[in-house]
Amino acid sequence: MIDWNLIKTVLLDMDGTLLDLHYDNHFWLEYVPRRYGEKHGLSATAAKEELLGRYRKAEGTLEWYCIDYWSRQLGLDIAMLKQEVDHLIAVHPHVIEFLDALRAIRKRIVLVTNAHGKSLQLKMNKTKLGGHFDTIVCAHDLGLPKEAPEFWERLQKVEPFKGDSALLVDDSPAVLRSAQRYGIKHLLAVRKPDSRLPEKTVTGFPGISSFREVTP
Repeated sequence: MIDWNLIKTVLLDMDGTLLDLHYDNHFWLEYVPRRYGEKHGLSATAAKEELLGRYRKAEGTLEWYCIDYWSRQLGLDIAMLKQEVDHLIAVHPHVIEFLDALRAIRKRIVLVTNAHGKSLQLKMNKTKLGGHFDTIVCAHDLGLPKEAPEFWERLQKVEPFKGDSALLVDDSPAVLRSAQRYGIKHLLAVRKPDSRLPEKTVTGFPGISSFREVTP
């Protein structure tokens, strides 16, 4: 699926790609609504319905990924709540082997994430994955989410790469399309970002169910 002789830079998403998206799905779809409902005297169903509406309005923007934004919007300490369920943070199977194999063949490994800095720190502390990357780029530091085509131009300034020798692995079709428009040639979609949910149908991009399929 990948001719590793053509690849120099590997750009990797975090949530849903390297890490199991079950943590984030459970947190935003179950845990936050429950705690929000408790605070405002709402049933779980009513709280979830209200929050889903709010989520949809922010989807695809940097605010959607911002812990401080949601803390202000919901009147909850989101960073603290994330720690309360951090036992659910997990690395997908075969990720470590994949990263070690990339290091062995001397590819540049870059974590490129939309996650807010507080969430990124929590997950790196929990998983100890940080040492596997040559650098970590947080979209919040660049001021745009990966869904924005201009994001890749900004990434290029802090982490230079060539589109025809770069590989991006991500679970978001919107992000993959954005990267494709910018000129990143090698793109892989993750078909099973959440281990508790069925595989997603991926169209327009080659997909993987496990990093074992593409480990050098």
